Amino acid sequence: MPYLARSGITSHLAFAVAAAVLGSSFQHGYNTGVLNNPQSTIQEWINETTYDRTGEYLTQDQVDLIWSVPVSLFCVGGMIGGLLTALIADRFGRKKGLLLNNINVFIAAIFMGFSKLAGSYEMIIVGRLFIGISAGLNAGLTPMYLSEISPPHLRGAIGTTYQLVITISILVSNLLGLPQCLGTEDRWPLLLGLTIVPAIFQLATLPICPESPKYLLVNEGHDVQAQKALIWLRGTLEIHDEMDEMTAEAETLKVIPKVTLKELFLNPTLRIPLVISVVVMLSQQLSGINAVIFFSTEIFKSAGLSVQVALYATLGMGAINVFMTMVSLVLVEKAGRRTLQLIGLGGIFFATVLLTVFLALKSYATWLSYVSIVLVFIFVIMFATGPGSIPWFLVAELTNQSSRSLATSIAVGVNWGANFLVTLTFLPLKNAMDEYVFLIFAGLLAFFWVYTYKQVPETKNKNSDEISALFREKAYK
Repeated sequence: MPYLARSGITSHLAFAVAAAVLGSSFQHGYNTGVLNNPQSTIQEWINETTYDRTGEYLTQDQVDLIWSVPVSLFCVGGMIGGLLTALIADRFGRKKGLLLNNINVFIAAIFMGFSKLAGSYEMIIVGRLFIGISAGLNAGLTPMYLSEISPPHLRGAIGTTYQLVITISILVSNLLGLPQCLGTEDRWPLLLGLTIVPAIFQLATLPICPESPKYLLVNEGHDVQAQKALIWLRGTLEIHDEMDEMTAEAETLKVIPKVTLKELFLNPTLRIPLVISVVVMLSQQLSGINAVIFFSTEIFKSAGLSVQVALYATLGMGAINVFMTMVSLVLVEKAGRRTLQLIGLGGIFFATVLLTVFLALKSYATWLSYVSIVLVFIFVIMFATGPGSIPWFLVAELTNQSSRSLATSIAVGVNWGANFLVTLTFLPLKNAMDEYVFLIFAGLLAFFWVYTYKQVPETKNKNSDEISALFREKAYK
């Protein structure tokens, strides 16, 4: 395709990617990590607030129970937002859907930012639900928008930016949450309220960018607007080959009835990519990354590091996650999605098994704790290489325009559901099994590796028709 040789990262495309990603995935990552460092400070305030109301202090178990509500509601909101993706994406479009989603952010920022002033921890709970809905919608809409505005040879790299900004924003939230910064008794409401900043950025920048050309042409039938959008993004008038591809896809889809939920599950050419998308999403959340992050500070302490140094080591782990996601962004268009996913899952599997062994034996020799630290960093490196970033954009690559929004909605909803499941069950499992809890993840990782090897196709440099043809061939073998 001649246009691929000429098209690349233009200033307009880079601007559109920044407007979409910084205003959306920043919310996702920032609110994933923002409660970590100020947890004890906010818990003390919850107890004091309850005492002011009732004249009695809560027990630690009661405080922990209250604390678990805003933590878990973020995932519940994510599930709701994920499942709403298809409705919003088809009714309002990708761009307008992202812009409207900022209403949830403003509501959340107001509730969380003014919770202390109002003396109501319930406001944090409400705010976390709304920001969760926002994050769930962003996780569906943004990768879809990025996939549809990207030239095929850059689709993976641009899709990876969603996870890259998540890792950066988690690190930012952890840094801002330090006691030396905003994680103090007086400043934590500002820490929670700062989630409004990326929303303001997006509202100022995204309206300048066009809607996805593919959505305009295939979904709306606006060929002139699609052409103008493509010229704006590519920075050239020579977009005929790309327009011809999209027009051919639009003509094909005209003779196909609108994809319903029933059709998505019954039609094998649609069901196969949906199942692959769901399993790939599950491989991200059930890889054990949350367990490793939870254990990391404890592992660092067991190696003789002070509480403060262990905290900085955890921040270092976040920095490595950012760096390796940047490496993945470069490698994904060279090595391919399937290869990186297999390397990542395989590396995590071996790190998990060895980590279980060394944690179980750490009382026998001090040096084993240091090996555990190395394994934690290897785990994070392997996660960032593939499973951290690839699932977000692979769903949009595997599905065609007619089923993309519905399949994305289901896959993102499952991702957040798995996140909620891990959040809900990890602590009880950890208390019952201690370090052997990692064996559960090792078993899951082995399954995900085999499944990826046998079922997940390579989508690098393939257009939508070529990928659909793969699934038609597989469906009717």
